[in-house]
Amino acid sequence: MTRARKIRTTPFARMTTDELQAATAVFEREMVAEEFGPLSPSARSRWKTARRKPGRPRQGQGAKVISVTVEKNLLARSDALAKNMGVTRAGMIARGLKAVLAAEGKL
Repeated sequence: MTRARKIRTTPFARMTTDELQAATAVFEREMVAEEFGPLSPSARSRWKTARRKPGRPRQGQGAKVISVTVEKNLLARSDALAKNMGVTRAGMIARGLKAVLAAEGKL
């Protein structure tokens, strides 16, 4: 058995036309940007954060994009293993580099 949902009405739905026009008159103004002054330091910081693109999370000292040539079959096998392990190709390569560095005592 389902119950009928009650529709909630906003105060605007209960207003007369004149009341609604008076309540929404503030939205009819033009050039409201001229009413604002310069941003405060905290507001500027929040604005920069909001405008920033997400990007990749920073790990260690950041990342460097490189170009590496890998034999196709080796790349396909490593991609399959990375997928099974739930890591990215870059994560798999980084893990392999760390393993080699550790084996050579350079880590």
